[in-house]
Amino acid sequence: MTPARIRSSALLAISAMLLAGACTSSPNAGRGTAKGPGGGVLTIGMPSGPQSENHNPFLNTSAGAALGYRHMMYEPLAMVNPIRPAEKPKPWLAQKWEWSADYKTLSLTARPGVTWSDGKPFTAEDIAFSFDLVKRHPSLNGSAVPYDSVKVQGDSVVLGFETPQFVNEANILSLFQVPKHIWQEIEDPETWTNPKPVATGPYTLDRFTPQGVTLKQREGYWKEAPEVGELRYTSYNDNTAATTALANGTLQWSFVSVPNIDKVYTSKDPAHHKAWFPSGLGIHGLWINTERGPFKDRALRRAVNLVVDRQLIHQQGQYGLAPAVESPTGIMLPAGEPFLAPQYKNARLKVDVPAARRILKEAGYSLRDGALHDPGGERVEITLTDPAGWADYLADLDIIKAGMEKLGIKAAVRTQTVEAWTEAFNNGEFDGTMHWTNGGSTPYDMYKNILDQEQLQAIGKPAAGGNQGRFTSAAAGRAITAYAAATGDDARAEALGTLQKIMVEEVPMIPTHANALGAEYSTKQWTGWPDEADPYAPPQPTQANSLDVVLHLRAAS
Repeated sequence: MTPARIRSSALLAISAMLLAGACTSSPNAGRGTAKGPGGGVLTIGMPSGPQSENHNPFLNTSAGAALGYRHMMYEPLAMVNPIRPAEKPKPWLAQKWEWSADYKTLSLTARPGVTWSDGKPFTAEDIAFSFDLVKRHPSLNGSAVPYDSVKVQGDSVVLGFETPQFVNEANILSLFQVPKHIWQEIEDPETWTNPKPVATGPYTLDRFTPQGVTLKQREGYWKEAPEVGELRYTSYNDNTAATTALANGTLQWSFVSVPNIDKVYTSKDPAHHKAWFPSGLGIHGLWINTERGPFKDRALRRAVNLVVDRQLIHQQGQYGLAPAVESPTGIMLPAGEPFLAPQYKNARLKVDVPAARRILKEAGYSLRDGALHDPGGERVEITLTDPAGWADYLADLDIIKAGMEKLGIKAAVRTQTVEAWTEAFNNGEFDGTMHWTNGGSTPYDMYKNILDQEQLQAIGKPAAGGNQGRFTSAAAGRAITAYAAATGDDARAEALGTLQKIMVEEVPMIPTHANALGAEYSTKQWTGWPDEADPYAPPQPTQANSLDVVLHLRAAS
């Protein structure tokens, strides 16, 4: 699953607002804004800048992905809740599903009574076509699920795999379903912009401009019709424009990085302006190069892990939005609590400079005039890097640097272009850098991202798929393989326990904070939003669950 990083760009002048009524060649630009049968308007926005018209649901570069409206039209087979990963997915376009004992075969039953927005029935043929489409076109298979066979059996579809696919269940069930009668005529679905979307969701495209999109409610949706009749999406030029719209009530729902959020947003209307940033199982942290330089030594990794002030990163680097990692396993709480091995149930990270100094002293390090020297007598120097302009990550690095300096480490923060940073990260040409991990329905995705031995490369060779820190561990490799191949909970728990032990004792990466799946929203016109008391979905408007959120909304009395 793609991480949603809270990033603060330079705040521009508030006058940089959108150009209303900009010219466009879109065939949808001149259409009306008639409300659907539900009535009422919900305004949604993201600081994504002008958009090109592209409604292909499979493309993460599309306008539909950037603003999130693809989820209001195209639906999954089941709705997976990433902030409550232990929960079973909600049946959606699939009425039910069943795995074989070895997790190599999955049978999915199409929900009856569903129609496409052009009135044609949704059937198992459409499900089979959607899976075969991503099987034949790898660039549309964003989760790289290794489909082997796709067969229709009555009202069901049977998927076959050469290896167990328990770890990909959420990715399989989340696949967008597209109509066979439309897409089978498309020569190149990898580049098709899908100008007139036909889908099963409750909304259809009404109007598109580079600055905004309007969806209206359609007749004949298979679930109870939503109360929200019209969705108006705005693509703001920058964070400042979106924040201003949130504060004055023009924008009701967004996901934007807001420094001093209480002062800037919630205090403007305390009764209605809300912000909730829950976490899933993806995290951010200091990726460290375990193949070269100071971090090759486990003792130094363990010591630095003890001087990182995660609460300060949460409050200052992440503006109080992304929760700090508390468990030394790197597993976010409370989302990951069911996955914790017994020995780590109550273990918590805290700053402990004396303990860090003891670890270093026992490993042969020494302090001379306040400067830390390694067992060979060399001064310990570390360079921390991240892209210029990524204010949150650079603030995080400054906090980490301050912790290192308490141990006598000479640390420096350097910036790079995004391109140079990405290349250096993948090639293992760094000491330490803030970066995200993958997330999923279990901690497996995070650990595989950090520890995958199949992705291990020599320094200088790209490792874009994971283990950019070049951590070598045969035990980690065996545990990752065992988890993926397991057919029972006990075997998976044993493998996951091994991975947690490696994370705690070897510190291949220093976890800091959550990949928050949050949002700002207003309860003035609409109620029923997810929150800590009712976490039925992450509130982020660009997540698949955003449709579930809209279906929960009720007009405020």
